[in-house]
Amino acid sequence: MMALAARVGAGLRTLLVDVGAATRLFLTLLARSPRALARFVLVREQIFYLGNRSLSIIGVSGLFVGFVLALQGYYTLQRYGSAEAVGMLVALSLVRELGPVVTALLFAGRAGTSLTAEIGLMKAGEQLTAMEMMAVDPVQRVLAPRFLGGFIAMPLLAAVFSAVGIIGGWLVAVPLIGIDAGAFWSQMQGGVEVWADVGNGVIKSLVFGLTVTFVALLQGYTCKPTPEGVSAATTRTVVLSSLAVLALDFMLTATMFSI
Repeated sequence: MMALAARVGAGLRTLLVDVGAATRLFLTLLARSPRALARFVLVREQIFYLGNRSLSIIGVSGLFVGFVLALQGYYTLQRYGSAEAVGMLVALSLVRELGPVVTALLFAGRAGTSLTAEIGLMKAGEQLTAMEMMAVDPVQRVLAPRFLGGFIAMPLLAAVFSAVGIIGGWLVAVPLIGIDAGAFWSQMQGGVEVWADVGNGVIKSLVFGLTVTFVALLQGYTCKPTPEGVSAATTRTVVLSSLAVLALDFMLTATMFSI
């Protein structure tokens, strides 16, 4: 019994230490971010690295999600004689929910793992230690620009995902199924509100971008400086980011619809 209590206590202590270290790093990043904007060229490079190189998977995924939404929406709405509302269904599903969430999950798998591996390898190669020896703050020079880059790139990628998904829904609904193009767009324009729907999606994408980028940087910065440590940190980035995105999506959705 005493051994079990000791293991539980040790586990709780380790958890508290990890939470404290993560909170400290997060607050440090927030404090360093305004100064990182002074050298915006570093942030711009990270926006290009994290955003532009993820465009292909985001665009292709958004297109096929739009295909599936249009097909499923048409077969469901047809039962109730409302097939023309498929455009509104596709747009609301994308801008409210699927756009931010699926983009965040893809971003975690593509850009998040890249950030973790990059920071982990810099730590394993003692580059971060060398910066500290030269009186260069690695959080300010390395982590903060990547933190801002991910935070800015994520909502842009979510907007691209939603836009491409709507185009994919139109390609299935209008040329393939035969729904009137005017009804498709008019139902969409009449049913989607800028602040209540698009605004909520933007808020979600900002929160998800902040979360996924921070988790990736945290795992890379605190991983063991070995190949096995970097590999394990990369896996943890995908798992923790995905769970955090899904949990935050539930909380944000419940909050937004209750206001």
